[in-house]
Amino acid sequence: MRINVTTKILIGLILGVFVGLLFTSAPGAATTYIKPFGDLFLNLIKMIIVPLVLSSLVVGAASTGDVGKLGRIGAKTLTYYLLTTAFAVALGLILGNILDPGMGMTLPPDAKVEVQQAPSVVETLLNIVPTNPIKAMAEANMLQIIVFAIFLGIAITFAGEKGKPVLNFFDSLAEISYKIVGIIMEYAPIGVFALIVPVVAANGPSVLLPLLKVIITVYLGCALHAVLVYSSLVFLFARMSPVKFFKGAAPAMLVAFTTSSSSATLPVSMEATEKNLGVSKSISSFVLPLGATINMDGTALYQGVCALFVAQVFGINLTLSEQIVIILTATLASIGTAGVPGAGLIMLTMVLQSVGLPLEGIALIAGIDRILDMVRTCINVTGDIAGSVVVAATEKELNQDTTLEVNV
Repeated sequence: MRINVTTKILIGLILGVFVGLLFTSAPGAATTYIKPFGDLFLNLIKMIIVPLVLSSLVVGAASTGDVGKLGRIGAKTLTYYLLTTAFAVALGLILGNILDPGMGMTLPPDAKVEVQQAPSVVETLLNIVPTNPIKAMAEANMLQIIVFAIFLGIAITFAGEKGKPVLNFFDSLAEISYKIVGIIMEYAPIGVFALIVPVVAANGPSVLLPLLKVIITVYLGCALHAVLVYSSLVFLFARMSPVKFFKGAAPAMLVAFTTSSSSATLPVSMEATEKNLGVSKSISSFVLPLGATINMDGTALYQGVCALFVAQVFGINLTLSEQIVIILTATLASIGTAGVPGAGLIMLTMVLQSVGLPLEGIALIAGIDRILDMVRTCINVTGDIAGSVVVAATEKELNQDTTLEVNV
């Protein structure tokens, strides 16, 4: 009996944790001898991201045949992302108030943090339109690729018969890209194993124990957000069983947890969403690339917990109005920092500044950021997949009879 790819990835993840614990006394060896196999997996995934996103999004935009429909899908997607992000940061604040993760912690005397400035709203809006689409593809600038692909898809629709050869080319490229993703996924269990070993080796029990309360709070919050929000939404809008949803999304969730990269997980997310959950290509090719760039539910929840954590470390009592400001700031920052490297840190800086909290508190989080990044990326990606299911259901482009295909 063949073991499906989800089970293989899970086995690779568990084995990686155990092997990583064996390497805690020699994390350098894990980085030198095991991590390259994980880097190879990431490189393979990154290799296919741009052609996959470009081709599938062009086909998706052209296949709608209706610019109004494309605008409607975009409005639904943005509304979903903003509302779930706001709920996530609110949940983080609630758990922070209940569990008090910062109580009893003290700030090291030499703690310093480098403040990064977020781009202005105007700058962000201007930067999403590429001046050179080829350069955007070379740099894997996802927002610019999305904008260019949508324009290209719409133009193909307007061109009518003369645009068909270009559409056929991108349709073929999209199908070939899916086949490449299938090949790469056969290597995924080894890649996941090799990526998790050095992380566990470098962040052994001695590093994690002092900040265990923060880790537990963030992980608990992410689990609750997935169960309460995503289960409810997919059942309410799509009448889909939460068990089927999470089982279908599992390959992408495991890869996201290990790689800590929404963009690197994107090909796996698209494969799982279409084959396992029955979302049409026209929906998944629009919702998922956009979500990988601007949807940050897990990151927003992390912002809420960290804001309470920093306030408690410094003995500052945040009022209800200040916590509402944190919700608004974190929600808007998820859009404002879209596509910016180190977006999580920039978002946290903006959140702390919005209510006058000392930025030095970030230094305490920095040591465990990789551990927190894994779960928040997993939730970010799960939110993208849930969003594609919800939007597809409202557009009647969800095939509920799809058989779960986890043997990629």
